[in-house]
Amino acid sequence: MKFMTTIDRDEDGFWVVECPSIPGCISQGKTKDEALENVKEAIVLCLEVRAERGMPLTVETSQVEVLV
Repeated sequence: MKFMTTIDRDEDGFWVVECPSIPGCISQGKTKDEALENVKEAIVLCLEVRAERGMPLTVETSQVEVLV
């Protein structure tokens, strides 16, 4: 399965990766590569937990460009 993620650097220099289509699915790493590898495991675990609890596996998300 493929999931879109967002990746940002936090105040402490860590890379934080979030999978918006799976609420609460967030991971981090010291490098971008480490963070992206970590989020793969987080996605698998989040999907397992959501399935066990009978929750929808994902929620609908979209990106919208906002002009300011």
